[in-house]
Amino acid sequence: MRIVKRGIAGTLESSDVMITVSENTEGGIEIDLKSIVEKQFGKQIRRVISEKMDELDVKDALVEVNDKGALDCTIKARLESAAYRAAGIQHVRWEDK
Repeated sequence: MRIVKRGIAGTLESSDVMITVSENTEGGIEIDLKSIVEKQFGKQIRRVISEKMDELDVKDALVEVNDKGALDCTIKARLESAAYRAAGIQHVRWEDK
């Protein structure tokens, strides 16, 4: 998946996460994490994001994460939505996933 524009998903509500995915002109995946639980779960959150980006076959992206204590499943869902929006994909067959 190629990132061509900025995509955002999520909110800043408690137990949610706001994720912005944009093009990284320097190449690779760069994660900018801000989390209220970073000391306890920062490594886990980064691992979840890296694995999901691999699954989506995204090679170059800047991922900005503003976490308010979201569960892994919420992080994955928000990241996937933001990545699809950033890639300009509008129609996804969710049931095939």
